[in-house]
Amino acid sequence: MTFSSVKYGVAPEEERADIKILCDEYRKYNHIDPSAFDRYGVKRGLRNADGTGVMAGITNICNVHGYVMDEGEKAPIDGELIYRGINVEKLIEGCEKEDRYGYEEAVWLLLFGNLPTKTQLADFTSLLAHMRELPDTFTEDMILKAPSPNIMNKLARSVLALYSYDEDADDCSLENVLRQSVELIARMPTIMVSAYQVKRRFYDHKSMYFHPPKAHHSIAQTILYTMRSDKTFTEEEAKLLDKCMILHAEHGGGNNSTFATRVLTSSGTDTYSAIAAGIGSLKGPLHGGANAKVMHMMDCIKENVKDWKNDDEVAEYLAKLIRKECGDLSGKIYGMGHAVYTKSDPRARILKENALKLAQNTEFIDEFMLLDSVERLAPQVLSAVKGEKKIICANVDLYSGMVYKMLRIPPELYTPLFASSRIGGWCAHRVEELITGGRIIRPAYKAVSKDCEYIPLNER
Repeated sequence: MTFSSVKYGVAPEEERADIKILCDEYRKYNHIDPSAFDRYGVKRGLRNADGTGVMAGITNICNVHGYVMDEGEKAPIDGELIYRGINVEKLIEGCEKEDRYGYEEAVWLLLFGNLPTKTQLADFTSLLAHMRELPDTFTEDMILKAPSPNIMNKLARSVLALYSYDEDADDCSLENVLRQSVELIARMPTIMVSAYQVKRRFYDHKSMYFHPPKAHHSIAQTILYTMRSDKTFTEEEAKLLDKCMILHAEHGGGNNSTFATRVLTSSGTDTYSAIAAGIGSLKGPLHGGANAKVMHMMDCIKENVKDWKNDDEVAEYLAKLIRKECGDLSGKIYGMGHAVYTKSDPRARILKENALKLAQNTEFIDEFMLLDSVERLAPQVLSAVKGEKKIICANVDLYSGMVYKMLRIPPELYTPLFASSRIGGWCAHRVEELITGGRIIRPAYKAVSKDCEYIPLNER
């Protein structure tokens, strides 16, 4: 057997043929009987049989509450998202009543465990604004000279690259990690917008704009100001984006990206490696990438359903999605269902309410009502097609993409915006793992391969 792909100048079709040979070889020796997972009591996805998560740690940072256990069975309740003992809905209500931005306050709360005083919040907000600037030549060397069509990829690469600009990159003391955390929280939006502008130039063949941020702007204001070519935005737009960032800032230690951050942290590695792991996880379509998937799904529905107000037509198309007859053939209705929330996702409730306000009397109202129909019809269609009786609700992804669309945020920034918000939670969990963890996280895997003899090369 020879592989032409090792030869210089190999044709693409020959390379594909070689890779197929390798794939066939892999499949021949790498099958695991699905029944083995049940036989050995493996909790796939670290989920218990009832869908709850395997208990892997203890945290002070966040409580994601979506059900209660009643005589050994899950009883659904309206979901709650609680940051350091404070319901996120109350946090948002407080900012609304005082007509101010709240993401910076949410980050302080997550990192330090208490609500900041007025002076502390003002000083912290100023510190974040001061730290937004990237190191000298970083934008040119790491972003302009190495553009990426995927902004999440560029975020991860840039965070890893910041290691080289930090004289104390490997110092895991509380003082140093907090300093690194605040810097990364401040810099992530800057990297995101810069990577987007470079992507526009190199891949979309459009103009790119680099606007110096204003010191008095909040993080939400800064994102809109630096992202848009004309630098203009309304306070209504910026405060809605601020709410989105608060809602995305944290979601417990068990979500995939935060757990990934804690796993790497437990090994003693540096802050940049741990946070890059979180970004890599969030990039996945089953995690942070789901908000973009919702919008792609909605495009398919809009193209194939003639009457958006006809429940029967919408339900019929949803059934086709579930049966893998259309869409991306995944069999999923994106934006529906959650690992913890049952009756409702508080983030979806808040975003839906704000999306409706923004959509009223605009060209977006019909699309909003179509989303509402998907939310209303999906549970009964899933039950009819798959026979599932469990209660499911809309999750945050169903409405976040719609909100971003109305804010004129391009789709390629939906998940990066999630990352620029969630970094507050990632950093809080990294610090907590360093201070309270004490052991490297190492779950077990059952080996099911059979013993075999080594055969000399010339006898194979």
